[in-house]
Amino acid sequence: MASMRARNKIRAPRRSHASTPTEDFDAIWKVLASSLSGIHTKNASSLSFEELYRNAYRIVTLSRGLELYERVKALEKDWLHNHVRSQVTDSILPILLRAENGADRGMLVQEQSNERRAAAERFLSVLKETWQDHLVCMSMITDVLMYMDRTVSGDRSNPSIFVVSMALFRDNVLRVPVRPDLSITVEHVLHSTILFLVQLERDGHMIDRPLIRHCVSMLEGLYETVMEEETSRLYITTFEPLFLNASQDFYRAEGARLLEEGDATTFCRQALKRIAEEQERCNVTLSASTEPKINQVIDKELILPNIGEVVRMEGTGVRHMLDQKQLDSLRDLYTLNARVDEKKSVLTQELSNRIIELGHEINTMSLAPPPPPPPPSASGPTQNGDQATPENGKRPKDPKKEKNAEKEKPVNTQTVSAIKWVDEILALKRQIDNVWLHSFKSDQTLHKSIDDSFGEFINRNTRSSEFLSLFFDENLKKGIKGKTEDEVDALLDNGILLLRYIKDKDLFETYYKKHLARRLLMKKSASMDAERQMISKMKMEVGNQFTQRIESMFRDMAISQDLTTSYKKYMSQTNAADDDRPDLEVHVLTSTMWPMDVMGKNKDKAEAPPCVYPHQIKTLKESFERFYLDKHSGRQLSWQAAMGSADIRAKFVRSNGKVQRYELNVSTYMMVILLLFNDIADGEALTFTQIQERTQIPENDLIRNLQSLAVAPKTRVLKKEPMSKDVKPTDRFSFNHEFQSPFVKVRIGVVAGNANKVESRGQREETEKKLNEERRHIIEAAVVRIMKQRKRLTHLNLMNEVLAQLTSRFVPDVKMVKQRIDSLIDREYLERLGDEASTYVYLA
Repeated sequence: MASMRARNKIRAPRRSHASTPTEDFDAIWKVLASSLSGIHTKNASSLSFEELYRNAYRIVTLSRGLELYERVKALEKDWLHNHVRSQVTDSILPILLRAENGADRGMLVQEQSNERRAAAERFLSVLKETWQDHLVCMSMITDVLMYMDRTVSGDRSNPSIFVVSMALFRDNVLRVPVRPDLSITVEHVLHSTILFLVQLERDGHMIDRPLIRHCVSMLEGLYETVMEEETSRLYITTFEPLFLNASQDFYRAEGARLLEEGDATTFCRQALKRIAEEQERCNVTLSASTEPKINQVIDKELILPNIGEVVRMEGTGVRHMLDQKQLDSLRDLYTLNARVDEKKSVLTQELSNRIIELGHEINTMSLAPPPPPPPPSASGPTQNGDQATPENGKRPKDPKKEKNAEKEKPVNTQTVSAIKWVDEILALKRQIDNVWLHSFKSDQTLHKSIDDSFGEFINRNTRSSEFLSLFFDENLKKGIKGKTEDEVDALLDNGILLLRYIKDKDLFETYYKKHLARRLLMKKSASMDAERQMISKMKMEVGNQFTQRIESMFRDMAISQDLTTSYKKYMSQTNAADDDRPDLEVHVLTSTMWPMDVMGKNKDKAEAPPCVYPHQIKTLKESFERFYLDKHSGRQLSWQAAMGSADIRAKFVRSNGKVQRYELNVSTYMMVILLLFNDIADGEALTFTQIQERTQIPENDLIRNLQSLAVAPKTRVLKKEPMSKDVKPTDRFSFNHEFQSPFVKVRIGVVAGNANKVESRGQREETEKKLNEERRHIIEAAVVRIMKQRKRLTHLNLMNEVLAQLTSRFVPDVKMVKQRIDSLIDREYLERLGDEASTYVYLA
């Protein structure tokens, strides 16, 4: 068709002999009309298009161009009305009219779909052929009448003959009744036929897409007016609204049907399938301009009304998908929710609720009472510490295996629960992060909701700070053994991740310092590099102020190491050198930087009474004091025996006279207790009360150390009478010469106290009391710092600034802040303005 229009210029023909205008017009028109009709009837092979062009040109030069224009219009109208229309209407079978008349369309689709589809395709094929014929013919006619179009339509007062012919096709083919007795037009049948075929395709049937596409192209090529504005295309004004309305009904019913099935995964999969189908349909069958509109219909009718119920669907919704790790289903659900809600509110809320529920279950399990211990085995150690031989004659246990088992001795059950709590939260975090990455497309809105949900349930556990500190403590003691640097780094990063969620970071610092102190002083750390790496990570996460005291603890340890070296050098250069003198390794700790219980202070901040050391140890202690105070005059040393350890050589004389020697690694208190038995005769005993009077060891510590020496099955260096687990003031203790061990070096650990187990309720209350006291000072310092800078502030602004400054360390209690402000006013750091009671002024 384009080749028929490709003329670059109009060349005027030579003039013929003169004749009258009327005679020329009638004669020329007669020839021209016959030729135009021949074009329509496909008899144009014998026509000379140059001759036809000259005839049209001649009429225009006779100033009869407008008349020619009108006659061509009439000829085209007559052709379309009397020939083309009948071809189209005759192709419309009754079954198409019954559907258009309002017969049961559902029955037609189900029972007569094949028959109606055949009729529909026949009708569309005829319409397609007539439309294409019309386009070809009018392209040829337009070329013949090019000069006429230039003169008649040049000023745009009249549309071109091609545009007019399109309008005539619209009015005389599409918008005419199918039958004289019906009001149904061809256009109505065309619309219903295309919609029927679309419905068939939606129901899973195959249809002739190219055929429908040709008919849709016809609607896109016809306009409501001869102005041919884009918005006046017949496709947009007539068919598209009907298609969208039918789609609304279909997807409304589709949503109800899918909900009745009660499966969220099926709903999501089917909805996305429908979206893809409609996209393909618009691009291949209908018009690409319809795609955003049909998407809106799907969103409005299928997704938006139902997405909330789908997300919350019992047994198949988000909770089920999360629990069963159905990443694909979650991705589909996220995609649907994101289409209708940028904030993904429904999905976000349900996800948050499920995370909090799972977190609450973890919290509940961690706080549940531990299961009862298993009953003792029948072949355990005897009362005097010797290993009993099983009656069945099995070989005794391998000492090497026993040594390894001793190293892997399980920790306190409550500590196990604490570590399990951290591990389970980290496992849940990994699971949710995997969902966020692969199913939620790294959506930042959902990421914030996930973080908020984890923060909420973690901080609901009042022991979260303590549990996290125990997690670090256990791993830094033995959990990192055998791990690569990358594995250690990942482990520490996991712990730091949970620290990020904890609001009361100062409470975590309290527990971490206590556990760190015991690791450092008891030499329990598996790697000092890992300890320093942990401090570095905490500094990056919560700032320098948080780690300031912890770093001071490490500095004290480094200084103490140098100090011990200097002391040994000092002793070797003095007359006090003695080969029998015990070696001394001292840790000098800054009292304000280390935990209070490590510094030997009770809950009232009073120091515990000093331990009474044996003469030899006392001499060594005084020697170090002289050395240290000569270097640092004005300082005061307070010895903390509870945190020390000692290696002693013990000689055990058997009843048969045989002597067995062992090297015992014990606590300082155990050393003091054992050395008492050097001053009494063999076979004599000391009561609990006598030991306490001679050593001044605090009762609780004395009980624990005696239990380790006389009750623990494998380390019964002392005999206890009567033998029982509990230690009473009247119990008697004597040296056990029959003690046996498969190892020459025997480590006797102190029966677990508070070093690495969860605090009791009373201990917890005491910790919180100390913490609140420290918080009062921190709040006051923040208030003074702010007021010193601002000089004058209203109560509301001061509260906001205080809360903003302290939130990174802990969440201040508003009531406590108010009390601290009042206290500062009473101490004349601040004052209220007389006429503005809600405004504070800083007093220099």
